[in-house]
Amino acid sequence: MKPNIVFAFADDWGRYASAYRPYEEANSLNQLIDTPHFDRVAREGVLFKNAAVPAPSCTPCRSSVLSGQYFWQTGMGAILQGAEWDETIPTYPLELEKAGYHIGYTYKVWSPGKAINAPYGADRTRYEPAGTNYSRFSHWVTDNADELGIEGAKQALYDETRQNFDAFLEARPAEQPFCYWWGPTNTHRTWERGSGKALWDLEPDDLQGHLPDFLPDVHDVREDVADYLGECLAVDAGLGVILARLEAIGELDNTLVVVSGDHGIPGFPRAKCNLYDIGCEVALAARWPGRIPAGRAVDDAVNLMDLAPTFLEAAAVDIPDSMTGRSLLPVLESTESGLVDEQRTFVVLGRERHVAAAREGFLPYPQRAIRTKDFLYIYNFAPDRWPAGNPGGLDDPTVTAPSFAELCKDTFAVYPDMDAGPTKAWMIHHRAEEAVQPLFELGFGKRPQEELFDLRVDPHYMHNVAQDSKYSDTRRQLHEQLMRVLREQDDPRLVESDCRFEREPYISAPQNNL
Repeated sequence: MKPNIVFAFADDWGRYASAYRPYEEANSLNQLIDTPHFDRVAREGVLFKNAAVPAPSCTPCRSSVLSGQYFWQTGMGAILQGAEWDETIPTYPLELEKAGYHIGYTYKVWSPGKAINAPYGADRTRYEPAGTNYSRFSHWVTDNADELGIEGAKQALYDETRQNFDAFLEARPAEQPFCYWWGPTNTHRTWERGSGKALWDLEPDDLQGHLPDFLPDVHDVREDVADYLGECLAVDAGLGVILARLEAIGELDNTLVVVSGDHGIPGFPRAKCNLYDIGCEVALAARWPGRIPAGRAVDDAVNLMDLAPTFLEAAAVDIPDSMTGRSLLPVLESTESGLVDEQRTFVVLGRERHVAAAREGFLPYPQRAIRTKDFLYIYNFAPDRWPAGNPGGLDDPTVTAPSFAELCKDTFAVYPDMDAGPTKAWMIHHRAEEAVQPLFELGFGKRPQEELFDLRVDPHYMHNVAQDSKYSDTRRQLHEQLMRVLREQDDPRLVESDCRFEREPYISAPQNNL
């Protein structure tokens, strides 16, 4: 019997789940939250400790996940604003549909590209009859708490998730295997300020000493992180609804359940839209009784583009030649923990264009990186450009910044490749202070062509050792390894003398918005 496939894929959800506590330091953020439903999937299946996205920007990441290719191999799908889907590229859901699967999705799959969600059948396979309020979780609960109470308002959103999933199930022909994508976006900004405490009893100042070293450990930033963690808890609660429904209809144990997110936390320096761990590292767990031995944690380095061939192989469907990702099924079915596949010791990541107008001429910020167990090596192809986008003069600490309120709400005011929010606003307003200035430079300033971080002694990648003679052999080896993969996979940055990402239509003003 062919398995069902359920993929829970949250927008802007990094590696925040309590299942990771045993593998992290005592001051990690995961020590402060409980995600029982993600933890169940991990406990009854396998937890991936080193999963990364192919690109820390939603549309190019999702292009890779759906097509099983590196993002630069997806044509206009390699950028965010201005992305257009090439319908000649096979995607795993449409391949499954051709093989007899009932497919469908709720919330976000592939957007803001055109046509929206085309790689999953667009509106034809969309199931949202109960609404889309879940994507505004903290706003909606806050707005309706007086009438329904906080728990009652939450329950209304859980009911929405169940009803949307039920509509998908009811449309399934009898006995047909199904493939469902649940894509909540509540972990994408905006969220209600103070909601972490008000809705989830997360005390912001309990986060003191738990933030990464490149973030100021002040109340405003801690509150911002606490509010985000509340949204992560909402994702986990929705996942629980899906699992409970599968169990109720007797389909849970014949379903390959995979849970992850499309990149890291938004609105924070060095995070979303950056190749550092906080931008690219994500939670990943899979459950499939009888096929995935339970209770395992694996060290294999996984690029999420490997999921497309994994889903197809699990369903016994031929994998298209275009899929350059490698199926994870042998790792899933192994009885081993630790490093299962000795070839999975690194991942290659990259970035091109996020916000179109972030730089003059709609230019990208091109980067590629290789992440191994001990090192992160980043190559910046255009170090003269601003990685966070146009500073609007704010690289001069004497220039007056836009208001705090504007920086909290308007992503495009300055540094537009970083989402608006209180942390961004606080750091801009305090950037001239002696304690903040070096952190501001790390997060907002220009970067050298090469960055190398020894994660064994520098887990928060604070000290670039690319020019340190002690690391010259490591830098050279990682550079050569990265460039070899890029050439083998026909990255335009290396194989085209007139790189497509530097010319139209890739640098045109987009017609679609974020």
